[in-house]
Amino acid sequence: MSKTNDFVFVGLRIVAWVIFVGLCIEAGGLIVNFVISLYKPEFVQNLYQKLDLSEMYRRSKWAFLGMYSFILVISMLKAYLFYIVIRLVSNFNLSKPFNSLVSDHITQISYYTFSIGLLSYVARQSAKNLHYHGYAIDNLNQFWADSQAFILMAAVIYVIATIIKKGIEIQNENDFTI
Repeated sequence: MSKTNDFVFVGLRIVAWVIFVGLCIEAGGLIVNFVISLYKPEFVQNLYQKLDLSEMYRRSKWAFLGMYSFILVISMLKAYLFYIVIRLVSNFNLSKPFNSLVSDHITQISYYTFSIGLLSYVARQSAKNLHYHGYAIDNLNQFWADSQAFILMAAVIYVIATIIKKGIEIQNENDFTI
């Protein structure tokens, strides 16, 4: 492996770790917000990202729990997605790039990306339904604004995973014939 490739992979690993830590902090902050909002709703407007859903909590606890559940699950899935990316870039070997570990990680990445996109889309449609019934949801759109991008990205990553699986098959055939 050349020095440039080593440098690029070290850079990718650092970027993946930074994003992962940021997403973990966001998920942790949202979990703390959720717990505090259940026990001390008067403090909600002072918490992380100023995610004040106290009005929704007063009108309907089920709507509040549903929307906050979407937010928490999506943020935790994003953090876990980057955990898988970290494992991929940490275990990637350019001298033999087509192996089952890489294929499995990329396939997992495509599944989690699709899950995030699909869940974000369902959450966005649920939020629109709540808006139709008079709930204020303007501060929630930041959590699922990119649902179509995740779904499209999942499709691209799945195609790449399929190509890598085919590469593994070809590589194994070549190993057996030599």
